[in-house]
Amino acid sequence: MPKTDQRILALDLGTSSARALVLTADASPVPGALARHKISPAYGAAGEATLDLHDYVEGLLGCLDELQQNGHLAEISDIVLSSQWHSIVALDGSGEPLTPVIPWVDTRTVPPSLDSSFDEHAFHARTGAWLHRLYWTRRIPWLASIVPAASYAGLPDLVLERLTGERVTSVSIASGTGTLNLASGRYDEEALAVAGVTEKHLPPIVPTGWTGSLSPEYARRWPGLVGVPVHPPTGDGAASNVGTGGYDESTAAVTVGTSAAVRVVHPIEGAPELPWELWRYRVDDQRAVTGMAFSAAGNLHAWLTGVLRLEGEHREPVGVQVGSSRVIAIPFQAGTRPPETVPSGSGVYFGLSFDDTAADLLAASLQGASLEVDRGLRMLDSLFGRQLEVVLGGGGIDASAWWRRCLTATFARPTTACSEPEVGARGAAAVALGLSPSPGGETLAPDKDDLDRVAELRPRYQTLRALAVQASPELAHNAEIL
Repeated sequence: MPKTDQRILALDLGTSSARALVLTADASPVPGALARHKISPAYGAAGEATLDLHDYVEGLLGCLDELQQNGHLAEISDIVLSSQWHSIVALDGSGEPLTPVIPWVDTRTVPPSLDSSFDEHAFHARTGAWLHRLYWTRRIPWLASIVPAASYAGLPDLVLERLTGERVTSVSIASGTGTLNLASGRYDEEALAVAGVTEKHLPPIVPTGWTGSLSPEYARRWPGLVGVPVHPPTGDGAASNVGTGGYDESTAAVTVGTSAAVRVVHPIEGAPELPWELWRYRVDDQRAVTGMAFSAAGNLHAWLTGVLRLEGEHREPVGVQVGSSRVIAIPFQAGTRPPETVPSGSGVYFGLSFDDTAADLLAASLQGASLEVDRGLRMLDSLFGRQLEVVLGGGGIDASAWWRRCLTATFARPTTACSEPEVGARGAAAVALGLSPSPGGETLAPDKDDLDRVAELRPRYQTLRALAVQASPELAHNAEIL
């Protein structure tokens, strides 16, 4: 545990920004001690979504320079990392990148080559993943078809190597590749075979207690960090759960950022059997996180408010009651996550009329996203045999009082809104240093009238959602034609 007068340096490797911030010994952000490098993924018509590795890493290092210039890199006791899951880079024999960073949002892939004995349900139970383009079981065969790679690594592995000179990965990051055997904490032999690689092609997995230290180059650049232990990275979903206050099996954490997720952290030993609809990754050597993720959340809000040119107070559904909009929105603009196969470009609005307003459309979209998250929460209630407590966190939660109220009514239970927006960095520190942060925010009780309206809306939403799932290939096809 760090001394109370010492500080924690947290590096947060996101899809839209790379950040460095300083936390107190109890993982609270130090005011003003945050530097951010904006990331702009490059998109293409064939499903491309890439990040420039050099720009990303140099931008992150520049964030540390900024913190040092402002006097924030003194008395640092530990360096922790939170990182996006699922990214991959193909490397040559010298460890140099052959490709940009391929993040989760990239849709390029090739079909897996499987024999008749392959059992995907057993595979899912062992790895917590499916044979989906998010995972290295599909990414590596696709990359191998276009570049002659000698090895593969994720963005956090390469950032860690740049800082310490050691290319290793954590059990948490490895679990997000879809190639980890969750029970053993080692690479899964069948997953490696499907990907067409062996362990030597992937970064070695180090235990949670492993630490590295800055290479001589960076020890000279940031003298205050000499000898400071660098901890293995934690996947952003696991870090966000713990940072929000959801770090045991009594509590589900709902985080709303660019995308959204609902998850429960629990011991890996004695974990309940994993349902087909849910994923499971590792937090650390002792704990796993089980949940469901959703592709439309903060990005949906940003897109719609931009399209409708909503500003100021109108970025909320002003004057629209929770559950009351006659419009029903099925938020499939970015498709669905596995195991569902709804493609992007499948979003639908039902019930539009000439007297509907921008606020009605916005309310319907946020309500639809809330009902999607509620599907996952109810599965987790069933899995853990109780009505779970709920904590809310993330930038979308922090920015919208209407959405907090909507989620609370949709879940039909009290929720606690985490008062700390930097949940990923906070959670990475908590995982590395054994902390148990409290949400420390406002507890919201569902309004009875909101509950009644959402209860009436729910079956209509479910019926129309089923129609949208059925029609999604044609919807997406037509979108491409247009």
